[in-house]
Amino acid sequence: MCAIFAPEHLEDCVRGFARRLAISILSATVAALTLAAPAQAATNPFTAAQACNNDFGGSWANVSDGHRAITASDGTRVGDVYLMYNSATGYNCVATLKRVMVGNTTGVAAEVRVEGSSWVGDSGNYKYYAAIQRKAVDKCVMYRGEVLYFTMWQSAGRLSWGNCG
Repeated sequence: MCAIFAPEHLEDCVRGFARRLAISILSATVAALTLAAPAQAATNPFTAAQACNNDFGGSWANVSDGHRAITASDGTRVGDVYLMYNSATGYNCVATLKRVMVGNTTGVAAEVRVEGSSWVGDSGNYKYYAAIQRKAVDKCVMYRGEVLYFTMWQSAGRLSWGNCG
């Protein structure tokens, strides 16, 4: 610490302060880049069909009106939620794929509601996706997905009945 009444050491004091300030600025910059970069850096290695197959087996196909982008209020696309169908079993699968913090264990959720029942879901801290399946033969479904982005859950889905049959 610099002494106020030591003018002969003022140059050393200023040099030390400048060095500490530069290190602080550099540390803050590295921290900001480290925290911001992983949000968009990695690409999710899973497709929705792969996520459903990985968790439940079988062959999964995209359905009409079965995709929603999950976007944060700052415009960042944080994930995608998909409704998939397995024609051999009559099951629907909802898979929410992360687009931020991919490979890091953070919050993600997938939910489905089959006509005549309540919402059910898979919510937890996962690296790549969350997925849930339910049988929905001759019934309509709703679906939604959520991704934790910093401290706020961001969500999207279809909250009206569809994909009936």
